[in-house]
Amino acid sequence: MLSEKARAKISELKGKYPDPKSALLPALEIAQREHGWLSEEVMQEVGQAMDLPPTEVASVASFYTMLYTQPVGEHVIQVCTNITCSLLGAEHLVEYLSRKLGIEVGQTTPDGKFTLLTVECLGSCGTAPMMQIDETYHENLTEEKIDRILAELA
Repeated sequence: MLSEKARAKISELKGKYPDPKSALLPALEIAQREHGWLSEEVMQEVGQAMDLPPTEVASVASFYTMLYTQPVGEHVIQVCTNITCSLLGAEHLVEYLSRKLGIEVGQTTPDGKFTLLTVECLGSCGTAPMMQIDETYHENLTEEKIDRILAELA
């Protein structure tokens, strides 16, 4: 499953730390970049490459919102629903996105283009409400701004 290139990068990472656990998060990111998400098989391979038990790998993979243990779309939309974003309309924007994309939170559009998720905090309270799409923050959101962002990605 993991390419030789990914295995080499993981091995290099592992060598940089006295404890392989310290390199687990970046190793999982390498695997996810290659496969799009972390299946059980991919996590097992990462664990083998890192000499770590599958339970440790799975616990890290399931903890971080930037790691996906289920298939996701081409673009992952994560809407912050922490207190500041919520007070400024995040739930309304989640409902708007859900209607616009025709999916519920946790689902992917039938064309595989978008996955909609909510997350606890993205650390951008001063520009709430906000969402992250892939690696990019989109702040001070309105329905109109969401429409422009989605149109650019379509």
